[in-house]
Amino acid sequence: MTTTDVAVEVRGLTKRFGDQLAVDDLTFDLPTGRVVGFLGPNGAGKSTTMRMMVGLTTPSGGTARIFGTPFHDLDEPAQTVGSIVDGVDYHPGRKAIEELRISAQTIGLPRSRCDEVIELVGLQAAATKRVGQFSLGMRQRLGIAQALLGDPKVLLLDEPANGLDPEGIHWVRQLLRHLADEGRALFVSSHLLGEVSRLADEVIVIRRGRIVAQSTVAELTGAASGGVFVASVDNARLADALQQHGAETTPTDGHLVVGDLHAEQVGRIAFDAGIVLTELRPVTAELEDVFMELTAGGGIA
Repeated sequence: MTTTDVAVEVRGLTKRFGDQLAVDDLTFDLPTGRVVGFLGPNGAGKSTTMRMMVGLTTPSGGTARIFGTPFHDLDEPAQTVGSIVDGVDYHPGRKAIEELRISAQTIGLPRSRCDEVIELVGLQAAATKRVGQFSLGMRQRLGIAQALLGDPKVLLLDEPANGLDPEGIHWVRQLLRHLADEGRALFVSSHLLGEVSRLADEVIVIRRGRIVAQSTVAELTGAASGGVFVASVDNARLADALQQHGAETTPTDGHLVVGDLHAEQVGRIAFDAGIVLTELRPVTAELEDVFMELTAGGGIA
């Protein structure tokens, strides 16, 4: 398996609930070795899409194939796809390790695999604790352990960092990056846009069930950006030089924001004027800003 293989093919996936069109003709691929962020406001169709991909909801149209096969026809589904969809739920009276052992027995895995995933998600000390005593963050870690039980090649994770503290969020980002680097395909829905921008290789943004953007984070934020941040040993003289070339300049926090010119042009003007630059970089939009613009009015009331 190489990082260019396609793990999941979604073609024209559509879902209607009565008169409501929840998912509208989605088409995309999930490549192995990469993390794809799945973004959209509440009610945009993210969870419904993921449920259709793992056979929990029947599509009204279209297909989702995992290594060329619908989920229901996979020979070893748990060893192929691991998922957290619609949160995690366990019997409060059972111990964490018991929950995993029940699942392992069901799919024909040895008990030793339960110990491996408990350690992987950092729950060794709580393995014999009853799940009803778990915090939301601990339950989320157990859910990730459950998804990883079969050592799957594809992971579909709906809000995997829900309930985690900052340390836990950092941990889950490192874990998911490691899993992708091993060659797995990861499809991650999250409202933590800052984390998505650090983790995802590319993002798919949906609004009212339709894809409104699909690209790398850098491409998405870069396309919404404009201008250049620049600082120098003499910002006043630099501003004059730039304005002589027709550029608009706005002073801010010891910098100039320059419109209508690229960084290379700004650098050349400063060089010709004999002005030493101390900083020069493009103005980049934040993923949150782009997300809000793309999805405005696209969720539920």
